[in-house]
Amino acid sequence: MPTIGPMIAASARLGLGYAERLLQDVKPEQFARFANVGGSLIESNHPAFIYGHLSLYAPRIVEQLGGNASGLAPSDRFQELFSKDAKCVDDPEGTIYPPMGEIVSALMKGYSAAVATLDQAADEAFCEPNPNEAMRDKFPTIGAMHGFYVGGHFMLHMGQMSAWRRAIGLGPA
Repeated sequence: MPTIGPMIAASARLGLGYAERLLQDVKPEQFARFANVGGSLIESNHPAFIYGHLSLYAPRIVEQLGGNASGLAPSDRFQELFSKDAKCVDDPEGTIYPPMGEIVSALMKGYSAAVATLDQAADEAFCEPNPNEAMRDKFPTIGAMHGFYVGGHFMLHMGQMSAWRRAIGLGPA
């Protein structure tokens, strides 16, 4: 019976629940907008970028643990808009980023599949070397990398979402 994957999946479940709560009362027309406080834009990641960026990581988890990620693979447009090298921009006309529902669905569907894959993966899979050479010094194994993806990385961006909510006046979730 696997033990490592379920431990990592527990963090992913917590993060997914928080991601859902943070969307409470967010309107689609706000989703890709920088916060505006007293007439000043706060150039910090907005929900479209946060959720879109995070959606890129779940398919990696599924694929690297031997699952079928073909239905989760991000489009070229998602890769371009949400990669680690992409810049978050304000989208007042709603023409740059995909609709809120599409982005949120990509995140939720992907991380739900990642949780299921983590729960079922054999412990040995997590001991394999991290295939991401650029991150291998920090996270030497697949287990270390995926623990970061669903834990620290995910929650770092949820912290941005929490701050964005407060800046636009929605308060905590």
